[in-house]
Amino acid sequence: MAIILNIETSTKNCSVSIADSGRVIASKELNNGNYSHAEVLHPFIAQILEEVAISKDKIDAIAVSKGPGSYTGLRIGVSAAKGLSFALNKPLISIDTLTSLSYAVSINKGVIVPMLDARRMEVYAAIFDKEHQKIREIKAEIIDNTSFAEELERGEVYFLGDGAQKCKETITHKNAVFVDDKFPSSIEMAELSYQKYNNNNFEDVAYFEPFYLKDFIVIPEKKKKPTF
Repeated sequence: MAIILNIETSTKNCSVSIADSGRVIASKELNNGNYSHAEVLHPFIAQILEEVAISKDKIDAIAVSKGPGSYTGLRIGVSAAKGLSFALNKPLISIDTLTSLSYAVSINKGVIVPMLDARRMEVYAAIFDKEHQKIREIKAEIIDNTSFAEELERGEVYFLGDGAQKCKETITHKNAVFVDDKFPSSIEMAELSYQKYNNNNFEDVAYFEPFYLKDFIVIPEKKKKPTF
């Protein structure tokens, strides 16, 4: 038996769940189109713990989605997870965001391409087989009409995630299947975090950082012209 708190904040979906040995027993999510994680994450954690009548000290581990994804979202989720892990003296588990997102669909043939929006026509994407095994590593890539051409020629390719929505007009191959309304969720993290818990696959709380994939770039504001 292992009680694990799962935290997912890599996109606009703020999601937390409690799982018992990989089975979700309570969850709470909000995807209102805004990054409201700073306001709702800790209340969500308190609410689901109260719902299942489990105190924080009874949690066996804290799992967090490590990225890639939104810089701000990842910082909030990882900071919360590290804080709880340190305060409760519980192990910290990190879960690859695109891997857990791939579990949002089940297929019999073809491949799965979870995508996260990286602004303009760029996405963070990886490729998984029908068993959810990663067969191409994560890349930040600009999408055009030749993207994933080899995979599409071989068979069906299932695109999902907030990055996939903007690619519908660009990737028009007959084997392209777009799965709507799928976002990274703490629910898909549950089984993955339990596997890592059983294998004692933990992070060093002091040194763990999110996987941003790209450096965060601050665009300076334009200086206003003086008025006379």
